[in-house]
Amino acid sequence: MSSFENKERIIQEFVPGRQITLAHVIANPVPELYTKLGILDVSGAIGIFTITPSEGAIIAADVASKASDVKIGFVDRFSGSLLIYGDVAAVRESMKDVIRVLCDEMKFARTEITGS
Repeated sequence: MSSFENKERIIQEFVPGRQITLAHVIANPVPELYTKLGILDVSGAIGIFTITPSEGAIIAADVASKASDVKIGFVDRFSGSLLIYGDVAAVRESMKDVIRVLCDEMKFARTEITGS
């Protein structure tokens, strides 16, 4: 009898809830970052979100683009990533509105907006 026959096997699964796991503003990115992201019309700050479920990024992109004068640099409905850009004040305002809609109205778990 081998030692493997009597061992229990436990399988853990991650089931994401409704949450914003990252909300970060890069106030003054280096130009190379824009190039690496494929953003050609360089201006201002970058705002980054990671949202689960990933479809929440679509809602966040809509809210962000209507809240202030920002552009959508990237939205991925599979990973939940959203990147917006514009001047610092507009990016922050859009990010605050996304958090208000997703967290206050849709009951997503809240995170603080960080910055660098």
